[in-house]
Order: sequence, then C-alpha cells, then structure tokens
Amino acid sequence: MMVAQDGRIALETWSPGDIDILERCNTIEAKRYIGGPETPEKLLGRHRRYLEKAVPGETRMFRISHDGLGAGSIGYWERTWRGGPVYETGWAVVGALQGHGIAGKATGLLINVLRGERRHRYLHAFPAPENPASNAICRRLGFELMGECDFEYPPGNAMRSNDWRLDLQACT
Repeated sequence: MMVAQDGRIALETWSPGDIDILERCNTIEAKRYIGGPETPEKLLGRHRRYLEKAVPGETRMFRISHDGLGAGSIGYWERTWRGGPVYETGWAVVGALQGHGIAGKATGLLINVLRGERRHRYLHAFPAPENPASNAICRRLGFELMGECDFEYPPGNAMRSNDWRLDLQACT
C-alpha cells in the first residue's frame, strides 16, 4: 500500500516480498559505516521485525519505490534520546541507484508522514561523520547538527555518529 509519493519516488508499506531489498543493500560498500554486512539469519530476523512490529506513529519501515521498483528502505522508530521521546530514522538505497537523490526524496516524504502523526516533536538521524551522502541529506532537509555522539549500531557495535535533529513542528 502506498503511503506517500513525490514524482517517481514512493513510500510503500513493507511487505513479505521486500526481503530482496535488504539483501541488495547488504553489501560491504553499503554497510561500511554501520558495522558491515549482516548474516542471512540476521537479515531474515530484521525482515520479520519490519513485518511484525509495525505500528503507525510508533515504528514503521517502508519500501522506497523508484518507478515502481524496489529501490531501498526507510523507516522510523521511537526511542528515548537525551531524556525525552523522539523518532529516529534510517535509510538505505541499493547500490545501483545511489547518487540519484532517491534517499533524500524518500526522507522528505517520511518527514511529511511524521508531521502528520503529530506524536513527537523531533526526528533524529545518526549517520557516521565519515558518511558524506547521509550527512548531506540531513543538511539539505533542514536537520540541525547537534554534534557528535557515541552510538550503538548495530547492537553490540559502538560507533561515532553525528546527531542530526529535525523539529517536526517547525514551519516549512
């Protein structure tokens, strides 16, 4: 089911057939900033969580479609950060489609979805400081760089991250 669309890019509800997107995004190059590729078992577990734990307004993953084809994933989930409830987001685009603005457009669509939810004021993204593409998306979409922080992702893997924050209640 389509949730949001802007031209050739759409966010669609994650479905059982979307595991291929996780597999196509599970490369050394794509995962270099977040601990490396996952095992097939971990990917299957992640896929199951995406299907079973979706609660609009709390946590959801979406298939990013480009001209109707699976191009990547993006989602949001609730977390406590710096003592308060916020949303966190993360995205991935398959290698062959990176560099075409797909992740940025999908993140813009996600921001609009979350503004409609009216549940939490802030959306955070935590890309590695060395990840120029993800940091550029945050900057371009109006996130404020709060500074660097220590972050655990995936669980058990300590990493240094930029803490980008977007005020979902700010005028656009």
